[in-house]
Amino acid sequence: MIAYIEPYFLDNDAEAVSSAVTSSAISTDGFSESLDDIQGEILCGGAAADIAARDFGGMNCVKPLAVVRPVGPEDIAGAVRAALRSDRLTVAARGNGHSINGQAMAEGGLVVDMSSTAENHFEVGFSSDGGDAAFVDVSGGAIWENVLKRCVSEYGLAPRSWTDYLGLTVGGTLSNAGVSGQAFRYGPQTSNVTELDVVTGNGDVVTCSEVENSELFFSVLGGLGQFGIITRARVLLQPAPDMVRWIRVVYAEFDDFTRDAEWLVSQKDESSSFDYVEGFVFVNGDDPVNGWPTVPLHPDHYFDPTRLPQSSGSVLYCLELGLHYRDSDSNSTVDKRVERLIGRLKFNEGLRFEVDLSYVDFLLRVKRSEEIAKEIGTWETPHPWLNLFVSKRDIGEFNRTVFKELVKNGVNGPMLVYPLLRSRWDERTSVEVPEGEIFYIVALLRFVPPCAKASSVEKMVAQNQEIVHWCVKNGIDFKLYLPHYKSQEEWIRHFGNRWSRFVDRKAMFDPMAILSPGQKIFNRSP
Repeated sequence: MIAYIEPYFLDNDAEAVSSAVTSSAISTDGFSESLDDIQGEILCGGAAADIAARDFGGMNCVKPLAVVRPVGPEDIAGAVRAALRSDRLTVAARGNGHSINGQAMAEGGLVVDMSSTAENHFEVGFSSDGGDAAFVDVSGGAIWENVLKRCVSEYGLAPRSWTDYLGLTVGGTLSNAGVSGQAFRYGPQTSNVTELDVVTGNGDVVTCSEVENSELFFSVLGGLGQFGIITRARVLLQPAPDMVRWIRVVYAEFDDFTRDAEWLVSQKDESSSFDYVEGFVFVNGDDPVNGWPTVPLHPDHYFDPTRLPQSSGSVLYCLELGLHYRDSDSNSTVDKRVERLIGRLKFNEGLRFEVDLSYVDFLLRVKRSEEIAKEIGTWETPHPWLNLFVSKRDIGEFNRTVFKELVKNGVNGPMLVYPLLRSRWDERTSVEVPEGEIFYIVALLRFVPPCAKASSVEKMVAQNQEIVHWCVKNGIDFKLYLPHYKSQEEWIRHFGNRWSRFVDRKAMFDPMAILSPGQKIFNRSP
């Protein structure tokens, strides 16, 4: 299979890509005829195409030939089959437009707007094998925030694993991994689904799971949209807590921070750890965007820098924790549980902040940041974000070079870093992670001021590239999360010894390389 598909790797031939628009198979009449069976809307040009030409990253502008707003899976399959009948057409699924580097774009191709299918599925059930495992069937175009609210309000249940920001689609996060502070316990979102409906690059609508069409199931999970478009997912549920005690504690030393974080995520007994564990780096200074003011959880909280040791460096570290509880739990009971867990942590005394929130409000905590960003104009500006997984072996060196030197003045946004457990990730999926049981997610979430010049965005992108190149040059065991590469060589390095498996899966489920051309992994086969 590798030999069969090898000629179709991207050669970055922009002229060949643009020729899709002028192909004889895509004259206005021929194009319309090839999509006659689609029941939903087909929009050529106009506002829909302008929206589909951009994403949250704001650094790419690639216009499709048309936007398809499907009624259901058969419409999506129809769009894929229309592309198969053409010379150059490609198809990209677009969720809520939160890609960073144009991954959900299709130049001169078809963009499938998954939002039109968001309400197609919502059904809570229980496993039929005699167990009591609850699940919810939801559309691939459903927004996680809406899934949360409905599951909690109607059933008192909730998915087990989340992302920090919930304005993302189910299909979008499952095509990457889906990571937040619960992943140390339950794994990423890709480890918390049991069944999918998928439209493959062959134009087939297929139901798949660990036991039915399993190769497709594991290919699609974390598969970057290369093997199929997720139209339905069966997501595992658990009883939703009522409240969360949200805590932040500060460290001056990275070794103390990582030691405590790794201890918390490695506890086998759930009662011996918190329910949510994350962390971030911040500037040791009063910068309101990058420094001390970003740590307190309430306006009445005060970050007292005199509590820091004189040996503190250019950056500091914050461990962020969450403990679930019920309304029926007394304050003293919750306090005792918190003190028992936090008592062994070696954070800097006097730099502890905590608040109590409803479970739903806690999971929607980033929504307030979104509202503020929209108010000040940074939601619509470019977002040159960099997300990586870094091995435990190399995270100390990464801290010394990247956090304490290259980004010591901040990135005008959060700098996340916290440990995850490899054993919670299923190696049969298409996601790539570093070696070793413990590895770290690192996310440099840059926001650009509205008045910034284009050159400042270019400098941020260049710094991201510098960090990646430094990792490669120094043999850092890392993988890009939400990867974006421009050459075949880089993709082969990313997948390592699993590259041949990825290529074989492509040949099986999308042999003409119709799907997700914006990832720039494979070239469309004429």
